[in-house]
Amino acid sequence: MERDLTRREFLKRAGGAAVGAALSTSALASAGAQPAEPVPANEKIVLGLIGCGGMGNHNLGIFTANPDVEIAALCDVDQSHLDQTMARLQGKPTPYRDFRALLERKDIDAVIVATPDHWHALVMTLACEAGKDVYVEKPVATTIREGRAMVKAARRYGRVVQVGTQQRSGAHFRRAVEIVRSGAIGAVSLCRTWNCANESGEGIGNPPDGDPPPELDYDMWLGPAPKRPYNPNRCHYRFRYFWDYAGGKITDWGTHLIDIVQWAMEVEAPLAVAASGGKYVVTDNRETPDTMEAVYDYPGFTMVYSLRLGNGRSPEGHNYGMEFYGTRGTLFVDRGGFEVFPEGAATEPVKSGGSQQNQPHVREFLDCIRTRSRPVSDIRVAHRSTSAPHLGNIALHVGRKIYWDADRECIVDDDEANRLLGRAYRAPWHL
Repeated sequence: MERDLTRREFLKRAGGAAVGAALSTSALASAGAQPAEPVPANEKIVLGLIGCGGMGNHNLGIFTANPDVEIAALCDVDQSHLDQTMARLQGKPTPYRDFRALLERKDIDAVIVATPDHWHALVMTLACEAGKDVYVEKPVATTIREGRAMVKAARRYGRVVQVGTQQRSGAHFRRAVEIVRSGAIGAVSLCRTWNCANESGEGIGNPPDGDPPPELDYDMWLGPAPKRPYNPNRCHYRFRYFWDYAGGKITDWGTHLIDIVQWAMEVEAPLAVAASGGKYVVTDNRETPDTMEAVYDYPGFTMVYSLRLGNGRSPEGHNYGMEFYGTRGTLFVDRGGFEVFPEGAATEPVKSGGSQQNQPHVREFLDCIRTRSRPVSDIRVAHRSTSAPHLGNIALHVGRKIYWDADRECIVDDDEANRLLGRAYRAPWHL
């Protein structure tokens, strides 16, 4: 029985619960001293896109669907990406190979940062310093200390920063969160999140190291990351599987999932994390795990993140999702909708379909540029949602349970784990 769910209807059916870089120029530095002013309502918002790969072009389509947007500049270190995106926009924007030149333009109000993860922090902070508002993809950073620097930059320069955790703008996610918060499924003691697929065998393969393609400025692509031989799997989309540039599935997908759990459960950070896993079944050259269980202690409940890439059988028949287990019922939610299972075998589940997430998320960012309000996925909120996956990886690396002091953003009495909260940048870059 698939039907839309109203708040009143579910509360009735559930029994009625209580509702309760060092290389920044002087031009960039001086720009950061200017006070933020809203874009007049009758003027277009002028944007630059930094990172013209798959995610950048995905975002481009969403932004350009808004009539008050003008794309004035594009930047990418891969000339082929730049050429393809320029052709898509009929050559109207100005192309750049170095994002710092784009940031020097006074006519650009905001930038979209769709680079690989290891560039997010540096590009975003320099954009804020240059007086630009920022839409930056998730995960916000590759380390917790980078994320904290991003929050500080946004606040120091008074910039609007929206992170691409777009599920927060989906109407059905908002309704699911409301149901959990209302107490309609009772006291929630366990939340479960997961990513499941079967990539066993060679997975992404084992291509040999070699020379980078001539259209790619590989040294600039690496930027603050360590110097490594070029390998096709370490670049562009598959960078997500290598520790130098990202954190594997738990930061790539887990950030979206844990973000909703923390939102629904009204918490910002775990108290402690333990993790187990490894690369057990995939024989490719990735570094990040294909199997992982991370168990998080929060005040009053436990959350589990599960990664399984050697078997495709998924909870509730979905290869990813979030589930909340309460004393009065269970709620499952993903991007396609949510389903509530009240306790009692004879009680039918109640379903609700999905909703748009990307377009309203971008629209809210554009509106906040005009009003100077903080968006739903403000950098501080997203930093907290990204920190939890990073803590899962840290617990996995050190092989023991870690205890998190969220106020001081440090791991209690564990020097080895604390060293993994940040990382050195390759010269001459620094944050």
